[in-house]
Amino acid sequence: MRHKVAGFKLGRNTSHRRSLLRNLVTSVIVEERVETTVPKAKAARPLVEKMITLGKRGDLAARRLAGAYLMTDEALVKLFDTVGPRFGDRNGGYTRIIRTGWNKGDGADKAFLELLGSEKVLDEKREKRAENRAKKNAEARKAMEDAEAQAQHDGGIEPIKEEKEDKKE
Repeated sequence: MRHKVAGFKLGRNTSHRRSLLRNLVTSVIVEERVETTVPKAKAARPLVEKMITLGKRGDLAARRLAGAYLMTDEALVKLFDTVGPRFGDRNGGYTRIIRTGWNKGDGADKAFLELLGSEKVLDEKREKRAENRAKKNAEARKAMEDAEAQAQHDGGIEPIKEEKEDKKE
């Protein structure tokens, strides 16, 4: 029986489990959405909620407690500047777990652990990524055309054309 047995061991020793959860919580705060296994998401969820509660408090003691747990200064700044105020009027329930599918190798259940209201941020990231990709493609296309024109000008090499040659000679 599992009476009063709380927490998840996740098949790791204490220090490894602590490191894993700290990294996962930091990633959720910075990225606002992380894909992981369902047990890891369930284990990290209360820790993310505690960090957001500290972010809502916003005093020096809360900042120090969060700084001792989070792995990066970027996560700490984002927690207190954007994430904490976003949930200022909400009493808990800052995250959701959305099951997505299974790992191909071991069949483990996968899930997204995400902050509520992160849809706008994720859409902005997608748009920015699409703009950067389009810009890189345009630069590569232009560089290719310039190189082709330069090669044609310098060596007198004609660009490759697809023509059918008659073999009847």
